[in-house]
Amino acid sequence: MSTHLLRNRLIYFVIGFVFLIVAFLFVGFGYYLSNPAEKGGDAQVFFVREGATLNVVADELESQRIIKGKRLFLLWARLMGYSRSIKAGEYRLSSAMPPLKILETLSKGIVITHPVTIPEGYTIKQIGELLEKKGLVKNEEFLAITCDPDVANRYGISAKSLEGYLYPDTYQFDLGLSPMSIVEVMIKRFWEVIGPLREKIEQSGMTIEEVITLASIVEKETGRAEERPIIASVFLNRLKKRMRLETDPTVIYGIKDFSGNLKKKHLTQRTPYNTYVIRGLPPGPIANPGKEAIEAVLFPAKTNYLYFVSKNDGTHHFSKTLTEHNKAVQKYQKKRRTRRRKTS
Repeated sequence: MSTHLLRNRLIYFVIGFVFLIVAFLFVGFGYYLSNPAEKGGDAQVFFVREGATLNVVADELESQRIIKGKRLFLLWARLMGYSRSIKAGEYRLSSAMPPLKILETLSKGIVITHPVTIPEGYTIKQIGELLEKKGLVKNEEFLAITCDPDVANRYGISAKSLEGYLYPDTYQFDLGLSPMSIVEVMIKRFWEVIGPLREKIEQSGMTIEEVITLASIVEKETGRAEERPIIASVFLNRLKKRMRLETDPTVIYGIKDFSGNLKKKHLTQRTPYNTYVIRGLPPGPIANPGKEAIEAVLFPAKTNYLYFVSKNDGTHHFSKTLTEHNKAVQKYQKKRRTRRRKTS
């Protein structure tokens, strides 16, 4: 047999051998990737920390017995380019899931989300406390970001903080999100709501900042949807007449560590937010208003009212003159005092 023939046979043998090895590896990979570590395994929470490497993730998956054969897992992840696409967050994984499914879940970022409802009229401080209770952020970090004027300016807001611009809504957040990412989601939602109202804001003669500031006051003054346009009309009428707004929620916002008991001395205390002392609007929003409060400012009721007082049932009595207002105050304050005596 010639040397040339032997050489060809050797080449074919090597090629065949390599092919068998590749086929074996392919079958082995296929079997590994499609078969779970443990059939019927319970689901468990698995957390990928920000910046965690694929090695670290694979180690933790193996230590929690979600996968077996860490080396095969790593090899396939690198071959398919998953090593750079693993996303941080909280996942619900199980040893009953095939490794291929686990990799797809991690690379697509199919994380567990937590619903968070931010009520209308919440302040930045209240939102931070709520998010911290949910385990999503540290309140201090959240406040550091939202009270930074440079951050506000970055989002096109001419203000000292993001108070008023964190839109109250129900959100789905995951534990892997940074405080800044959460803030961005809320601001993005704010601009989505404001978008269709931009033309009306320009027609109002007010800036966006002024509209949101007044809307935040309306939001804090009443929870009744039907009263918002009337409350807004009162404040707009007072502003036109250069009267002080004289609204308690602004005073409260300007008091550091407010105890919950508003006293007469507070109404004369000079702060940037005391509208019993200053004229015009306070320097910024006092809460984060919802769409209805914003629309109330842009589409107020047509009234001549200049005053209102609580009727102690969630509604208000509106007056055009100070004399009428004083009578209403005496009437409803007397009722309130009577109730206090009966319950004390």
